[in-house]
Amino acid sequence: MITLRSPTSSVIERFLREQAPQPFTYEPVGCTRANAPRGFVVDRTHVRLGQGVAVFHSACQALREWRHFDLGWVTAGPSETPIAVGQCIAVWASMLGLTWVNACRIVYIVDEEGPVQRFGFAYGTLPGHVEMGEERFLVEWNKATDEVSYEIVAHSRPRHWAVRLGYPLMRLSQKRFGRGSAAAMQRAVRSS
Repeated sequence: MITLRSPTSSVIERFLREQAPQPFTYEPVGCTRANAPRGFVVDRTHVRLGQGVAVFHSACQALREWRHFDLGWVTAGPSETPIAVGQCIAVWASMLGLTWVNACRIVYIVDEEGPVQRFGFAYGTLPGHVEMGEERFLVEWNKATDEVSYEIVAHSRPRHWAVRLGYPLMRLSQKRFGRGSAAAMQRAVRSS
């Protein structure tokens, strides 16, 4: 959905109700666990957040609160959407005087204990998204080094005609999102 202004909460709720029963727009679902499907571009962002269990827990809480989308030009909502398989979320971005509202559904959760503790999730695109693909957001605490990091892995390709037409701009926006999300997670951890 493309609008001239930021969507209201009622518009987002209606949009997500319409999108919730729709199928994913790509195959194979769960692809961010392995290699990208043929024809998909892979984007990776990785940043160090700090050290120790407190930083890990702060970063996990930031993911649960969708704070990795606190970028000003990109937002996810409703922000109280739980991180659970099957939950739908809207992501909207403002560019060139337009707001692009996109629909995603959580595909899988990562919640692993062990020498490397991990928490995160992946969501996949629904028909109400300008691209098709999957994106994974992951916080990792390596107990041997005590390092905590945040990683984004995205497999995507254009779906909407405007994205195909402005594909170089979309690629720049994807890179900008990765950098911005990493910085948002660093801010979230520092403020905790």
